[in-house]
Amino acid sequence: MGSKASEPLLARPDGYPVTRMSIDDMLSGYAGDFGRWQLRHFLLTSAAWALEALHTMVMIFSDREPGRVCTGADCTSLDPCRPGSGWEWVGGPGSSIVAEWGLVCGEKYKVGLVQAVFFAGCMVGAGVFGHLSDSSLGRKGSLTVVCALNTIFGLLTSIAPSYWVYTLLRFLTGFSTGGVGLCAFVLATEPVGPSKRGAAGMSTFYFFSGGIAILAGIAYQFQSWRSLYVVTSLPSLLFFLAIIPFLSESPRWYLVRGKVNEAVNVMRDISRTNGKEIPHHYSLKLDDEDSEDKEAGQQQNKVSSGSILDVLRSRVTRVRLILSVAINLLCSIVYYGLSLNVVNLKTNLYASVLLNSLAEIPAYALTALLLDRFGRKPLAIGTMILSGVFCTIGLLVGVFGEMEVTRMVCGVVGIFGMAATYNLLFIYTAELFPTVVRNVALGCTAQACQLGAIVAPFVVVLGESVPFAVFGVSGILGGILVCYLPETMNQPLYDTMAGIEEGEREILK
Repeated sequence: MGSKASEPLLARPDGYPVTRMSIDDMLSGYAGDFGRWQLRHFLLTSAAWALEALHTMVMIFSDREPGRVCTGADCTSLDPCRPGSGWEWVGGPGSSIVAEWGLVCGEKYKVGLVQAVFFAGCMVGAGVFGHLSDSSLGRKGSLTVVCALNTIFGLLTSIAPSYWVYTLLRFLTGFSTGGVGLCAFVLATEPVGPSKRGAAGMSTFYFFSGGIAILAGIAYQFQSWRSLYVVTSLPSLLFFLAIIPFLSESPRWYLVRGKVNEAVNVMRDISRTNGKEIPHHYSLKLDDEDSEDKEAGQQQNKVSSGSILDVLRSRVTRVRLILSVAINLLCSIVYYGLSLNVVNLKTNLYASVLLNSLAEIPAYALTALLLDRFGRKPLAIGTMILSGVFCTIGLLVGVFGEMEVTRMVCGVVGIFGMAATYNLLFIYTAELFPTVVRNVALGCTAQACQLGAIVAPFVVVLGESVPFAVFGVSGILGGILVCYLPETMNQPLYDTMAGIEEGEREILK
């Protein structure tokens, strides 16, 4: 694939002009919204979400505090801060970083610190790879890089000689992991037609939950934290070697980079695999191109590359970005906060993680089922407020007797609602911004989610009632903010800034 942009096909061999249309029109009319090509591409690309789950949630097992077993004659007066003084770690010192480096008592804060550092790396990586995937590196190129980096950093983590080296490597792993889901989501959904794009986008989170379920089984088999990092890093290497070579770059990315012929070739490949045919005289155009000024439009497209400044210059995208960042931040605080409360239950860790991952699946299924019936906006408002209301109820009920069960149920319903919102926001946010800056915008909202993940553990430690108060306010406030976003169901997926601004003017007429 050369760096020089290809020239568009402007005329047929017989001299008649080429009919040019948008990618959405070509998918709907000639190539197919979701056929065999899109199904294969979607499944292969979305498998990367399982990799993100492995690299993220491995901390639940590697950073856990194992149980203690008494080894002395007197088991009633043991010093909990001194391993070896009459007690030992269950599984030995290699069972987790807590056991190996003695992260208890005054050192316990280091466990929360390394987890916060990981999410900080995710926040940085989401912004960097969001920009790179919109610019010269592309969606497929960015996904290739992050999978390679995840493999390298994950394997290096398994041989970390000290806590601080471990912390550095977790930051670097977070940096690359922050781009995995972002790049995979855009690459998987951009070739899907408008009628199926919402359901396809919602389905990506099944792979994340599946990855967590797989992780629980892996961690049960490999209970040494070093072995666990090796085993959870190898799937990224497998994905890099066996799956990425068979993925196609997004035709939308080709188009906004001025590589029209490459975009058309992908579209023709889609139509052939789906058993359809695109007429030979049909080509592609961006949604802001005037059919009477093709050459000028193409010259503009050759130098097109989106940045955060492009998003902020336009009032339409600026307002959408600010709202999206705030909503994603609030959603992340509630989702990760409630998830941490569930994980901290005194139950079997492996079974708890498995059940938690499976409990999110009905939320994803329900939102996928209702997405194209009620729309993105009403569904987002409803699920966020549902979560916020039940968290508020959890705050108000007592903590004695049967009320404990009531509070637990409130937390479960809260997770259900926010898991549904989390899934929905990815497709909703993607549809709010044009192709040229879509990954930049998604990178910003992903950074907001990572910031929420960093904040959530500090909210949880505030006590029994305060977290429910914070989660309740966050859920309800997030639902109110969604009211100010436009509905995107059955609306065009714009390619350029000019296209989305023109579309907004048409709505206001």
